[in-house]
Amino acid sequence: MPPERDPDDVEAGDLAGLPRPRETARLVGHAQAEAAFATAHAAGRLHHAWLIAGPQGIGKATLAYRVARRLLADPEGFSEPVPGDPVARKIAALSHPNLVALRRHRAPGTKTLPTRIPVDAVRRALDLFGSTAGNEGWRICIVDSAEDLNANSANALLKMLEEPPPRALFLILAHAPGRLLPTIRSRCRMLSLRPLAEAEVAEVVTGFPPPFARPDAEALARAAALAEGSVARAVAMLDPVRSGIVAETETLLARRAHPDWTRVLALAERLAGRDAEALFEAASETVQRFVSAELHARRHEPPARLAALVEVCDKFARAAREAAIYNLDRRPVVLALFADLAGATSAGTART
Repeated sequence: MPPERDPDDVEAGDLAGLPRPRETARLVGHAQAEAAFATAHAAGRLHHAWLIAGPQGIGKATLAYRVARRLLADPEGFSEPVPGDPVARKIAALSHPNLVALRRHRAPGTKTLPTRIPVDAVRRALDLFGSTAGNEGWRICIVDSAEDLNANSANALLKMLEEPPPRALFLILAHAPGRLLPTIRSRCRMLSLRPLAEAEVAEVVTGFPPPFARPDAEALARAAALAEGSVARAVAMLDPVRSGIVAETETLLARRAHPDWTRVLALAERLAGRDAEALFEAASETVQRFVSAELHARRHEPPARLAALVEVCDKFARAAREAAIYNLDRRPVVLALFADLAGATSAGTART
C-alpha cells in the first residue's frame, strides 16, 4: 500500500493513490537496461554518469531507484534487497545519507510546484559529493528529470560531471535527451528505454496496490492501447471524463469531412473550461495520433497530397502552445482545427 503522505508532500509526476518510483520494487519491461548496469558493475566499469532516456511514464525513475537500492544495499554484489530492508526504506523516504534526488517538489506552505529545479537546489545536492561517503560506499544523485533544470542548474551539474569523485554515480533521466546541453550528453553513457508494450502497461497497472481500484478488462485494454507505452498516460486514460473526451474527439475526427458543428462547439466549450488543461491535452494528443495514423495509412501517396494535413496539424500545435503560454481562449483553437480539417479533406478529395 502506498504510504500516507502529508498534504504538502507533492512532487511532479505524482499519481493519486499510487506509489512513487522510489517506493516501487517491481520493474516491468526493462530487463535488458537493468542488465546493462549489472554487467558494467560486474566488470568494474560502471560509468559515473548515465543518461536514461525515453518517453515519460515508462519506468525510467523506477529503474534508477532500483539501481540505487542495489548499489547502496549491496555495493559488491549488486543484488536487489529483500522487502523491508532498511536501505530500501531509507531510499523510499529519501533519507539515505548517500543518495540525493534532484526533482521538482512543492515546498511546505506553498501552493504550486516550481517550474524548474533551481541552481541552489543543485548546489546543495552536490554537497554530498564533497564529503566522504558513509562506509566508503557509493554516492548517488538521481536527476528527475533533466528537462526541469534551468541553464544555471544544468551548468552546476555539468561541473560535477566533468570531475566526478570516486564511487560517484549520476543517474540522469531525460524525456527528450536531444534538448540537453551537448556537454552533459557527452559525459554520460546513454541508455535508451523503449515504450512499454500494451501488455506490459496492463501488467503494471493491474499490479498497483490498494487503494487503486483495478479497472475492468475493457477499460484497461483501451487505456493501454492509447497509452503509447506510458503507464502514467494509461492511468490518466482510465479517468472516465478524460476517456470520454478522447472518444468524442475521435468520433469528430472520423467525421471531419462533414463536421457536426453542434458537437464540435460543445467539445470546444468543454475544453475551454478553467480547469480543463488536462482534457485539452488529451484531445490534442488524440489529434496527433489521428494525423500520425492518417499519414501512415496514406504513406504511398505523393507528398503533395498530404501537405495540407501536415499544415493543419502544425497550425493546431502552434495555436495550442500559444493558448497555453498566453492563457488564451481555447475555443477558437478547436473550432479552427475542425474547419481546417474539413478544408484539407475537401482539397484532398478534389485532387483525387
